[in-house]
Amino acid sequence: MYKGRILVIDDEINILKTIELSLSSHGYSPETFLNPLDGIKRAQEIYFDLAFIDLKMQPVNGIAALEQLKSVSPETTVVLMTAHGSIESAVEAIKKGAYDYIQKPFTHKEFIHIVDRVFDHHKMSKKIIGLTYQLDEMISKENFVTQNPAVKEILKTALNVSDGDIPIMIEGESGTGKEVLARFIHENSKRKDNPFIIINCAAIPENLFESELFGHVKGAFTHAIKDRIGRVELADSGTVFLDEVAEIPKSMQVKLLRFLQSMEFERIGESISRKVDIRLISATNRIIEDDLRDGILREDFYYRIAGVRLKLPPLRDRKDDILVLLDHFVKKYSHEREIKFSEDTTKYLVEYDWPGNVREFETVIKRLLIFAKDNFVKSDYLPTEILETKTKQPAETLSRMEDLERQHISEVLKIATSNKEAARILGISETTLWRKRKLYGL
Repeated sequence: MYKGRILVIDDEINILKTIELSLSSHGYSPETFLNPLDGIKRAQEIYFDLAFIDLKMQPVNGIAALEQLKSVSPETTVVLMTAHGSIESAVEAIKKGAYDYIQKPFTHKEFIHIVDRVFDHHKMSKKIIGLTYQLDEMISKENFVTQNPAVKEILKTALNVSDGDIPIMIEGESGTGKEVLARFIHENSKRKDNPFIIINCAAIPENLFESELFGHVKGAFTHAIKDRIGRVELADSGTVFLDEVAEIPKSMQVKLLRFLQSMEFERIGESISRKVDIRLISATNRIIEDDLRDGILREDFYYRIAGVRLKLPPLRDRKDDILVLLDHFVKKYSHEREIKFSEDTTKYLVEYDWPGNVREFETVIKRLLIFAKDNFVKSDYLPTEILETKTKQPAETLSRMEDLERQHISEVLKIATSNKEAARILGISETTLWRKRKLYGL
């Protein structure tokens, strides 16, 4: 995990060397300066998370250095170092933007303790901004609902890689649940308490892409009326989800590639280099191999973002999930009403191919519940496109609940290494599995 850059300004060389050694030994990245003006100049070139500034210095004192630093890097958290007898000056510095002060002389243990505490505060401040943004865009969070063996294997793989930092590519048609899977990965990772920031690449105009990702400063371009924090900075210590990643312009793919190699970036209009620590998850509804062949997706960029590929099947290929999803969405939207479905309604739902996948299915169920004033759903309530689906002959389709169950058990038995494992996957006892195998001739 990235522990942050720290600027240290003090006119005593021995103190600088001691502090630099202490910070480096605890995973921080310090830069030290004897002359405060040199330190301020460096802060115009790269972004520092924290700054420790001595109060008594020349040619400018600590309070003046604080004011200059805050003018060029307002988000840097500053701590003043002061000798005994200068407490009043330290309090004045806090009023002018310092977060805290530490009194000299201090031990290595005392110093690292305050550094860790201040850095935790600094990260929390950024995290609050990121979480506030996340709440503004939040959609309802839910677990991945499935009993399909293929999807369960995908979830198993996702769980295995969730706690690492390897970038993940999720493939699948629109509406298959790519964002839900991305959230599942984030919420099972070590970053779960930090922001999950969604970037809909298809919805961002090409000329605003860089600003959206990396931010800008006031006056950087027309309509840049105030500083803006980019999405990658909002996601610091968390996860960035690049939805429809193949829609990113090739010019931005190059810039993103550079960013991913170092996790460093600059806001538009300023020359300060900033560093973040993020986990990247990407998604696309396109065929990656075609985009690589056609030059839509750069190969070097693709190899950087696709450390692990997860491909979600369309709903038409996981019919055994229809009734599970039906039960899930009825519970979610019925407001505890007891809802029943006619047999022909259920049959239509199972036989329809759902080109819009789970998203379309959810919308249809919400519609049916609105029409079901008497808590009974009839096929008359179904959309025209579903009712007009040609009814298949019984020999060509799974038209009964027993047929669906037989197919599901058969698929599980193919991947399970024993009856015990198959029963565990199905959520039934081995005795029940034996009885059903006998019933269905499996």
